Amino acid sequence: MNTKCDRLYEVMFVLDPDLAEEETDKIIEALATQISGQGGQVNKVEKIGRQRLAYMIRKGSRKFYEGTYILLHVNGTGREIAETERRLRVLDPVIRFLTVRVDEDLKRAAKIKARRERRLEMRAARQASEANGAAPEGEE
Repeated sequence: MNTKCDRLYEVMFVLDPDLAEEETDKIIEALATQISGQGGQVNKVEKIGRQRLAYMIRKGSRKFYEGTYILLHVNGTGREIAETERRLRVLDPVIRFLTVRVDEDLKRAAKIKARRERRLEMRAARQASEANGAAPEGEE
């Protein structure tokens, strides 16, 4: 079994708004147990709560205008996520779900932030040297 958990995922799912709090907690606990049982790790569980949906969703004979939003932050290899999505697909209280891999976006954002900070430091150094009356570097 591969224990490398270098990928970060966000798993957002919307549950039936009429579901009892205990049932919601059971679903979350079952998913967290399944993920950790396959070598993944649930870093954080955010219960966003009951929200109005952007549009009406039909599931079976019911129409949903609201839902209870849950967000899981997961470290994993991908196998855990595939099984989690399979389980979300078959659970009746789940209205919709979406999984997003966020580690690549976080790396990209960190690179952009570092580049921006370097530019600001260079600009500040250039302005300080111009204020002191010295010629900027490379213009002597």
